[in-house]
Amino acid sequence: MIHYHGGPITPADAAVKLWQSRHACVSFAHPHQVALAFEVAQTVMLDNGAYSAWTKSTAFDFDGYVEWIKTWDSHPAFDFCLIPDVIDGGEAENDLMIAKWFKAGMRHGVPVWHMHESLDRLTYFVNAYPRIALGSSGQYATIGTEAWWDRMGAAMAIVCDEAGRPKVKLHGLRMLSPTVFSHLPLASADSTNVARNIGLDTRWTGSYPPVTNGMRALVLAERIEHHVTAARFNHASRGTQQNLELIG
Repeated sequence: MIHYHGGPITPADAAVKLWQSRHACVSFAHPHQVALAFEVAQTVMLDNGAYSAWTKSTAFDFDGYVEWIKTWDSHPAFDFCLIPDVIDGGEAENDLMIAKWFKAGMRHGVPVWHMHESLDRLTYFVNAYPRIALGSSGQYATIGTEAWWDRMGAAMAIVCDEAGRPKVKLHGLRMLSPTVFSHLPLASADSTNVARNIGLDTRWTGSYPPVTNGMRALVLAERIEHHVTAARFNHASRGTQQNLELIG
């Protein structure tokens, strides 16, 4: 599985330490480190930033995102980007967003299936796209709850074959927690956990705390990347909400 560590990461030398020889996720909501990511990372995925816009109740700049992707999608390190989506919108709203994306002449794009959307929509995505992003939303916005796992189990029944192996590549949005991805057959996942936790001094206590944000980033990345994704989905084995805040 590819572990995509999201930014922004401060200071810049901490971003270099984390992303060098690893995989970076850069959001359109915070694009100022995109050139650095493409310079040092193995691969880069570009996030549309819709989740950040949603949490801040700000309008999404569709045209600006299109131009941003066009700037970078020919770079050898570019892996994929997310098609713009409406986080808590209806299926009709998100269908219009996908249609608008390809009408703009975009060659790349991964659709987001929001967990509050219908399973029929997920079935369509499985048949229409080689990669799908899974987004926690609506009543399933909190990752790791009992309701979230129940819904994810229903989704896995559609995206996986009888042996639990995924029919398409799956990307988990905000799912870079070992308590999550070690139980799901994801091809990739992202989160900003490293970026958010390296500056919280109260988290780094004990006799030998890392002295720089760069070293903290390496410690957290090692903890996350020590785990691998599940080869197939097994309903009898699934994660819990424990420890999601620090490493999820």
